[in-house]
Amino acid sequence: MEPSVREPLVRKTTSSYRTFPESAGKRLDKEYLRSLRNKWLYLAVFAAVLGNFNFGFALVYPSPVIPALEAHPSPALRLDQHTASWFGSVFMLGAAAGGLSAMFLNDRLGRKLSIMFSAVPSVVGYALMASAQGIGMLLLGRVLTGYAGGVTSASIPVYISEISHPGVRGMLGACPQIMAVLGSLLLYALGKYLWLVLDWRWLAVAGEVPVLVMIVLLCFMPNSPRFLLSQGKDDEALGSLCWLRGKDTDYTQEYEQIKASVRKQSRQVSCAEIKDPFIYKPILIAVGMRFLQQLSGVTCVLVYLQSIFKKTSVILKPEYDAALVGLVRLFSVAIAAVSMDKAGRKILLFVSAGVMLVSNLTMGLYSYFMPASQNGTIANKTLVSSANLPAEPTNYITLIPLLATMFFIMGYAMGWGPITWLLMSEILPLKARGVASGLCVVVSWLTAFTLTQFFLRVVVAFGLEVPFLFFAVICTANILFTGCCVPETKGRSLEQIEAFFRTGRRSFMR
Repeated sequence: MEPSVREPLVRKTTSSYRTFPESAGKRLDKEYLRSLRNKWLYLAVFAAVLGNFNFGFALVYPSPVIPALEAHPSPALRLDQHTASWFGSVFMLGAAAGGLSAMFLNDRLGRKLSIMFSAVPSVVGYALMASAQGIGMLLLGRVLTGYAGGVTSASIPVYISEISHPGVRGMLGACPQIMAVLGSLLLYALGKYLWLVLDWRWLAVAGEVPVLVMIVLLCFMPNSPRFLLSQGKDDEALGSLCWLRGKDTDYTQEYEQIKASVRKQSRQVSCAEIKDPFIYKPILIAVGMRFLQQLSGVTCVLVYLQSIFKKTSVILKPEYDAALVGLVRLFSVAIAAVSMDKAGRKILLFVSAGVMLVSNLTMGLYSYFMPASQNGTIANKTLVSSANLPAEPTNYITLIPLLATMFFIMGYAMGWGPITWLLMSEILPLKARGVASGLCVVVSWLTAFTLTQFFLRVVVAFGLEVPFLFFAVICTANILFTGCCVPETKGRSLEQIEAFFRTGRRSFMR
């Protein structure tokens, strides 16, 4: 049996990974296509990424709610500037805590059950906000929904990568980002129309719907074959892979490959094994990408987007800014989804970082060279306060920062947004995948929280140009990091990627 297990890892004639050996001929090529098109795989992915839909919904929940609560007649629920900032940012602390707990949940409960577990704090959190009688209930609800988002952020990419067919793993790996953007867009739409007619509490009620649908669907979905094999449940793992690939395919070949890989990593990673390059190199790459992703400024831009756009909204009305950003993000992530399995991960990361670099540099230079009367003083006041400022005369040069911001978001969404999550789930070794994915989420959201908190202080003290020029430097580091450290995983099986890190032989990646 051993030769048949190893053969698919080495014998290939095309750049795309084939689950079946080439000697099988046209019959197995048809089986390959059938397994690629098996509808049950896509249903399982859809059920999982509903958690990301909820995450995107919960992340931007304060956007329409804060204005309503700032004018709330009850003093117990009325938000001032201090409480409003905490209402928006405490979500990130909850997400960091969720990522920390996912380090243990992913390996104890499994990927699917961890996603299902996240529904509990999410449902409770929305219920607290929907029935809130004071600010404390609102903040606790935000923490719980953030915690749920942290768990799903660490569990869903791993689950999708482990159940996906290698030929479509890139496309399916972009689905979490697409669903998160769709969740944000729905929130913006409901926030613009629903609470004006009914009440802001109904937004929290609406957030319960995708969570409940996710729970129902996941009850009928299989767990990851790799996780089941790591738990010694061989028959259940074979049945899971049969369900995901289709009964009419030779899924047993892939099953034997996965089983051979899992046998090499049957134990949980120990402290001594962390010194092994096979373990620490992919972890450092994944954590480094999450760290650099947040340092590039995306969270700050999204959180303070309306304030930045108020300075440049010569043609566009402020109420359409968020929807426009959501559409740009959705379009860009869709481009990444259809390109990752064709162009590859690294080329999109290069393009993404390059676009973000130019955009941040443009914003920084614009903020520095524009006269203070047009940019500096008003920008600083706008970023610190949401008070309405007198409209400036129409000046088309203000389209420069507007377009720069839009291109920044487009660049991020087509590369360093979705691909960072996908690569995290692809390159992490199986025995450390649950713990390391949680570590990545913790690093990501703690960095985002810290950067968001310091952004306003830096703007007030030094001007708007300083943070954007800093973000430009980080984007340069992103390009260098991609070229030196990130492997190309397009069309490679998870077993091939692990073999590359274990042996250092690039022949496994060709």
